[in-house]
Amino acid sequence: MSSLSSSQLQKALVLPSRRGSFVLSSIPIPRPQKGQLLLKVHACALNPVDWKIQTRGIIVQDFPIVLGTDISGTVEAIGDGVEGFSVGDRVLTQGVFDNNCGGFQQYTLANADITAKETNISFEQASTIPVGLGTAALGLYTESIPKDIDPLERGSVGLFPPWEEGGRNKYAGKSVLIFGASSSVGQYALQLAKLSGFSPIITTASLHNTAFLQSLGATHVVDRHLSFAELQSSIRQITSKPLEVIFDAISLPETQNAAYELLSPGGCLAIVLFSSINSANEGGKRIVKVFGQVNFPPENRKVGSALYKRLTRLLEEGAIQPNRVEVLPRGLEGIVGGLDRLKNDAVSGVKLVARPQETA
Repeated sequence: MSSLSSSQLQKALVLPSRRGSFVLSSIPIPRPQKGQLLLKVHACALNPVDWKIQTRGIIVQDFPIVLGTDISGTVEAIGDGVEGFSVGDRVLTQGVFDNNCGGFQQYTLANADITAKETNISFEQASTIPVGLGTAALGLYTESIPKDIDPLERGSVGLFPPWEEGGRNKYAGKSVLIFGASSSVGQYALQLAKLSGFSPIITTASLHNTAFLQSLGATHVVDRHLSFAELQSSIRQITSKPLEVIFDAISLPETQNAAYELLSPGGCLAIVLFSSINSANEGGKRIVKVFGQVNFPPENRKVGSALYKRLTRLLEEGAIQPNRVEVLPRGLEGIVGGLDRLKNDAVSGVKLVARPQETA
């Protein structure tokens, strides 16, 4: 049982209005409802979407709002109908853009089926996992996207997931290409591709990341600065197998178009931003845009729940490794400067993480 009373306040970094400035505020600690957990947030990681919501006024319609969806902490209270968790458990979860479920605060609610225990990594490392892993998993393995949904609004390659029985090494002998493998999402796409048995696993990145990406499962790392002709030549030297699956974790116009050109007829390209492809619908090639939220809609929740049910085991066996971390100072107050760094493309090779409990 939680020692917190329903009237207690917590510190939170609040976005008060569309395109407003973040404000450190005191807001009530929420109470878990049926199927939920109350978490004490020990670490929350930053994502580009957080600054885009503030600067561009996208996605969020209701204000004030608490952002942040990469969350780790300890279970503080347990809602009705929840089994398998105890107060004090170390956990990680993907939050929702909502005042009760955002990560940029000291306490937050989490859906129990989208929460996993973690025992062998730090809170900071754990907070780097939810959004990146969820985006990669949904982009590769969601099989039940409704037919009336535009795949460029929400789609998936539709592979069989490696965390299900019979999924490990299911795609052995098939090649895969991952653009931007050193990004947060790219690292998890790479690790999932390894679990699925893809080989070769070809990645693009800065070459100083070669050893690190090979440790995660890349068989080949190609310089991301190559021209398209040079990239194409390099890949042909690596494999003659068709490239039927490409995951573009960067999804700038130049990477999308290069990926589409490299994609084999009948193959599928997963992108994480809106399509900028000039020559679509050639040779039966599919393009799908990933919607990286495992809490909703229902087809994502199904994938997310199954993944989180097995995530603790994947972490314990080292099959999923977290991103590298840079901890921001001053708790929640440090988030503002961190988001500015993300906006100015001044972060490389690490995930920025704040510790809300250290807020003065």
